[in-house]
Amino acid sequence: MSEDLYRGLQVLESDEHSLDRLDRLKAMTGPLLAWYGEHARILPWREEPTPYRVWISEIMLQQTRVEAVKPYFSRFMEELPDIASLAAVPEERLLKLWEGLGYYNRARNLQKTARILMERYDGRLPDSRSELIRLPGIGSYTAGAIASIAYGEAVPAVDGNVLRVLSRVLASTEDIASLSVKRRFEQDLAAVMPAGCSSAFNQGLIEIGAIVCVPNGEPRCGECPLHSVCLAARNNLTDSIPVKSRPKPRRIEERTILLIVSHGRTAIRKRPPEGLLASLYEFPSLTGKHSPREISETDLLDGAGILRIRPAPDAVHIFSHVEWHMSAFLIETERIPAQYAAADPDELRDRYPMAGAFDKYIRFLGGES
Repeated sequence: MSEDLYRGLQVLESDEHSLDRLDRLKAMTGPLLAWYGEHARILPWREEPTPYRVWISEIMLQQTRVEAVKPYFSRFMEELPDIASLAAVPEERLLKLWEGLGYYNRARNLQKTARILMERYDGRLPDSRSELIRLPGIGSYTAGAIASIAYGEAVPAVDGNVLRVLSRVLASTEDIASLSVKRRFEQDLAAVMPAGCSSAFNQGLIEIGAIVCVPNGEPRCGECPLHSVCLAARNNLTDSIPVKSRPKPRRIEERTILLIVSHGRTAIRKRPPEGLLASLYEFPSLTGKHSPREISETDLLDGAGILRIRPAPDAVHIFSHVEWHMSAFLIETERIPAQYAAADPDELRDRYPMAGAFDKYIRFLGGES
């Protein structure tokens, strides 16, 4: 379908005959579906949109860029191609496959849900939003995405991209961080969604938000199929819409990382099963900023036989609510203290699920810049 044709599907309105809220959303349908048919990106999970593949991709895409997800998705599908394999994989291997995507509870919830599906649903994802939303780690958006894309159910899938597009189309100054605002948009879309087109309709809105009505930077209004009905574009409000309340500032934590090395192996330990970075591996560390003398006196090095302590690179890692500002020391010792596991550079990279916060130090130990 040509650009001229989908533009020809746009609804024209005048000041005397302005569209109401639902009519404005209905007017998106023709241009939206035509545009998506022409401009949908080729993505690995779209090539074969089975319920399992849609589910995994949607969970991976939360808080993560599309380009970053592609290699993770391919690797995950190769090793865990179905619900049964996901339910059975050891947690440590699952976390290693997830390493670098962050928000590790997403992976744990995937496995928790996979096991429920094996026990109660014959190893299949339910085919309705109302059933999907009852499963661990599947919220309103993900349930809507799976139900509409994989099963064709006429239900909305409203994520941050869709909230931004709809806010601009309607010139809404409501706070899109508000759950009540999201629910109202879901109700609106449910009222106007065309029968038999739920997958393309939802993915089209998401796609416009991702590559046209972009989250950061100037929206590409001249390329947008919804331009003729977009009140924010018409009234030059795209700089101020959408409205989103600011999150609380992140807490800053100083940490001193101990890279304890002996005979080519490095000390690591497993974090507790609850809390931040639960069950992942890390390098031993101290809260706060510490000097070599303070480090040499800590019980974290009991029995190590310290040979030399020298500075290693600083690093910063940003979580959703906290920032780690890390200083580090390379500590050469006679032996790895008994309370730690010992890993060589290949094991750090390939075997143990390490928190992404330590990527810089894994590269450092492996001789990478």
